[in-house]
Amino acid sequence: MAKKLVIKVTAGADAPERCSQAFTVAAVAVASGVAVSLWLTGESSWFGLPGRAAEFELPHAAPLPDLIEGIQAGGGTITVCTQCAARRDIEEKDLIEGARIAGAQVFVSEIMADGVQALVY
Repeated sequence: MAKKLVIKVTAGADAPERCSQAFTVAAVAVASGVAVSLWLTGESSWFGLPGRAAEFELPHAAPLPDLIEGIQAGGGTITVCTQCAARRDIEEKDLIEGARIAGAQVFVSEIMADGVQALVY
């Protein structure tokens, strides 16, 4: 089993099932004891802002705020892509507590480490 799971979410409300799957897998992995790094890119970048996850709805899916809370409570990290944040005028001060903004160099260093499995949704 991978020691760390890096998940990149490329979809938001524009592709709700894909978006929800990424957050669900991240939360389940954390609950299973796997170290998780969740990257929010594209339209999912909005979920790095307070209150935005609560606006997301998908029937028969766990609420995003609950999944985010579980990810963070279990030690998972949430990162918003630098370029995606800039295109949306999102700054570090705007993010939910515990989230950060970082770019491709950090993403590549995370996914290239030994014992890491990377998934893209």
